[in-house]
Amino acid sequence: MNQAKELKQAIVFIDGNNLYHNLKASFLSPGTINLRRLSELITEHFNCKLKDIEYFNSVPSIEDGKNKYEGHMKYLESLRKQGIEVKTRKLQRHSNQERIQIIDNEISLLGLCKACEPVVKSHWKDYIGSVSVKEKGIDIMIATAMIRHSMIAKDCNACILISGDADFIPCMEVIKSAGVWVATVCTAKGYSFQLRQSENEPAFPWFILDKDWLRRNCTKQ
Repeated sequence: MNQAKELKQAIVFIDGNNLYHNLKASFLSPGTINLRRLSELITEHFNCKLKDIEYFNSVPSIEDGKNKYEGHMKYLESLRKQGIEVKTRKLQRHSNQERIQIIDNEISLLGLCKACEPVVKSHWKDYIGSVSVKEKGIDIMIATAMIRHSMIAKDCNACILISGDADFIPCMEVIKSAGVWVATVCTAKGYSFQLRQSENEPAFPWFILDKDWLRRNCTKQ
């Protein structure tokens, strides 16, 4: 009983977009992963007690396809039914200027001659469509939530971030400096080296989500 009381009270913060793409890159279907079971196993691994799970994700516009939109909303609802708190923002569209800049930058890396460049540009309609939306504000939402829970409300003394994005390091350093334990979790693909290593030793505890381990322990039955 005394040992149980000493367990760190942890909230798991899930960067949904980051996890989705990293699972895909690891040849796993994101929709088959039971995120509650995953969170339970992770907190157990770190000798923590799971207090809550918060999932952050962008929501596509219905204009980008009714089936895609409804499928996404159905997935988010399934998470809510698992007792996971879902927080979202709408996907923001790129301006025409941003799209042109992205394409110009990509084409410039190809080293094409002046004759070939306009031909390549004319066949990039599919690519233009793929960069017409972007995730905006999710990282800020996650960082704010981590600070609010651990340093303001103080309803947890441990934060476990499921993301491989090194952009969270400044936020994690602030939390750690306040005496709050913080760790990261991610697949091997997409896991920033900076999250796992400082000059001398790891700055934060970390855990790699092995593909076979996920299939064995976290796949929906």
